[in-house]
Amino acid sequence: MDFLSVLLHQRTRKIDTIIPDVVITERHSDILEITEHPVERPTSMTSSTDGGTGSVSDHAYRRPSELVMEIGFSGGGSLTNLFDTSSVGVSLGISPRERYDELLALQRSREPMDVVTGKRIYSNMLIRSLDVTTDKTSENVLMVTVTFREVIVTQSKTITVASKENMTQGANTSAVQSTGVKTPIAANQSLLSSVASLIK
Repeated sequence: MDFLSVLLHQRTRKIDTIIPDVVITERHSDILEITEHPVERPTSMTSSTDGGTGSVSDHAYRRPSELVMEIGFSGGGSLTNLFDTSSVGVSLGISPRERYDELLALQRSREPMDVVTGKRIYSNMLIRSLDVTTDKTSENVLMVTVTFREVIVTQSKTITVASKENMTQGANTSAVQSTGVKTPIAANQSLLSSVASLIK
């Protein structure tokens, strides 16, 4: 990488409004749960329109996406150890403790957030866990492993129904409901009944 690209390089990773100073690893996980019991083979590729049996995709569902990021934040805070200069407005930036408090507050808010990584942009993510280890090499910085999990959002629909007094005949008074596409299948007829229908 040349000198100019280092100067003009902008950090693209982001956790809500927090931008880490360094991203060491990103691990993306997308899992499809698939049934273990036998599934009937569809009669055709357009089984929903020609009266065939269901699709194999009816027996699998997507689990929430997970993301594990190992990130770091540089040290900041007071200019001296003797006197807290950050209290008078002079500091080297946000201290590791303040940055950790921000991440904890973000986790405890339980509000879905956007997470931008090098490979993908995630929506509706929550912080599942924050793992921080402090040792002699990371005393003045914040090294944290953040685990995110997606919240799969659905939307419910409210329908109006008849009042309880009018429910004596439920099939006639209930609200119209969408039950999907129905494909009529001709009933099996015996040879005797088909000859009888021709004589009439």
